[in-house]
Amino acid sequence: MRPSKPLTSKTVQFASPPLVLAYALAGTVDIDFEKDPIGVGKDGKNVYLKDIWPSTEEVAEAVQSSVLPDMFKSTYEAITKANSMWNQVSVPASKLYSWDPSSTYIHEPPYFKNMTMDPPGPHGVKDAYCLLNFGDSITTDHISPAGSIHKDSPAAKFLLERGVDRKDFNSYGSWRCNDEIMARGTFSNISLVNKLNNGEVGQKTRKIPTGEKVYVGREEETFSPALL
Repeated sequence: MRPSKPLTSKTVQFASPPLVLAYALAGTVDIDFEKDPIGVGKDGKNVYLKDIWPSTEEVAEAVQSSVLPDMFKSTYEAITKANSMWNQVSVPASKLYSWDPSSTYIHEPPYFKNMTMDPPGPHGVKDAYCLLNFGDSITTDHISPAGSIHKDSPAAKFLLERGVDRKDFNSYGSWRCNDEIMARGTFSNISLVNKLNNGEVGQKTRKIPTGEKVYVGREEETFSPALL
């Protein structure tokens, strides 16, 4: 699949831990495990994945001997005492969560503000302009990435303005509870190509009809009725 990080990668593969080790032993991902050996044994013979892959019985035996009830019991018995710093966190007595307007990690989402018991219902879209024009294979990770925050992105600007150092940007995945940041990270996948930008990779689009190149979600006017 196409990656969300690191910034310089163009492709990335996912595999189960045993397969990760098998690819590492082979030294390449360009291999057919059904036909190609992953290495050579001490006896000089080819070693295939099927030769080292454990049976279901072997896996079950390893789990039975290694994953023991006492491991979980000891952990959960001390779960409220293990982290003294966590226990020292001041917690309001309110039954509802007390939103902190200054928090960058957790922000009260606006979705239910001013909502009534009788919502207006769906309505048509008229005279809308194209915001983004993509090809095929667009995934949720293109729309809302979990990877690195680029230093020049709208999300980076938002964080810097609120006193967050660049070294503390972390990733989009760590800011999932702040809609302000995630909205600014929309369509920021590094391998996403907007056809309105003539094949250029990035989080930008063009205002219509002016043609001005802007970040998607840079400011509120990007999503204004005049643009959409």
